[in-house]
Amino acid sequence: LKYLGMKFDEQRSEPFEGASNVTHPLLGEAVTTFQAQAYKELLPSNGPVKTQVIGLYDSIKETQAQRVQDFMNYQIVHVMEEFDEELDQMLFYLPLAGSAFKKVYYDDNLDRAVSKFIAPEDLIVPYYTTDLESCQRITHVIKMSENDVKKLQASGFYRMLDLKNSQGENQFSEIKEEINKLSGMQPTYDSDDLEDINEEGDLTGIKLPYIVTIDSNNQEILSIRRNYKEEDTLKNKIEYFVHFKFLPGLGFYGFGLTHMIGGLSKASTSILRQLIDAGTLANLPAGFKTRGIRIRDEDTPIQPGEFRDVDAPGGSLRESIQPLPFKEPSSTLLSLLGLLVDSGQKF
Repeated sequence: LKYLGMKFDEQRSEPFEGASNVTHPLLGEAVTTFQAQAYKELLPSNGPVKTQVIGLYDSIKETQAQRVQDFMNYQIVHVMEEFDEELDQMLFYLPLAGSAFKKVYYDDNLDRAVSKFIAPEDLIVPYYTTDLESCQRITHVIKMSENDVKKLQASGFYRMLDLKNSQGENQFSEIKEEINKLSGMQPTYDSDDLEDINEEGDLTGIKLPYIVTIDSNNQEILSIRRNYKEEDTLKNKIEYFVHFKFLPGLGFYGFGLTHMIGGLSKASTSILRQLIDAGTLANLPAGFKTRGIRIRDEDTPIQPGEFRDVDAPGGSLRESIQPLPFKEPSSTLLSLLGLLVDSGQKF
């Protein structure tokens, strides 16, 4: 996010006070271009859903497929008011982080289906997970106001309890540690789960899919709900999350533009600042002057066309003032900046 250049009021004192803090827009341009193109493809004006009849052509099935398509597009475009905005935000976040998630579920309070964007830092999965379908546990960190929690408690969705206000190491190889660092993963420990019971009432050791909601402030359980259909003999979990990847990564999470051209963006920003700083120093030179020389208003920069009175006793003015040898902005750096930008844009 820092190299998107959105924070531009930061003051820099290196290499001198007031040095340039401009950020090159290489990464921001790439992110915005992807977001605009992907949004146009994924949410066309007539709706994103298209249906296909598999097998032999049947006019009845074709008519049914068209009804399903029209209904789902109506739901997404008109009923699910947040779908457009949440998709737009997700497509901006996706090329930056490499992974982004959407949670699709039925909201009892709104009495309709919803599709919410989830940032990757708010969805935690076990260490060895490769995809959501085979993931044994998914933890979704939900930011919710105390008032909203109390509403759900009053409706019976969460159990009643007092809410509080918020105030082992594994050994890995160097390669594994580097992969973890690149993919944003860290080792965790597994704990007990809810197990299935056979007809004799004995635990089978088979984990069952349940949704457990915990208040992070006091670690109290708010609710435990079954996450499979009661008539399902296989007890397969109901999946609410959708994982979008910009590029396939080394593990569960994907790679984004920050991983791939973040270094080019950082180098371009550094060179651009050097060129601007060199121009600043060349236009406003500094240097040394003898202690006895007197210059009127010497602390005020000289304006264009201004001649200022100087007292230079015991010698000429040229011998009393020695400017530092600042160079003009380097043409080599300018060419290198163009090369880096071209490389980033090609990628």
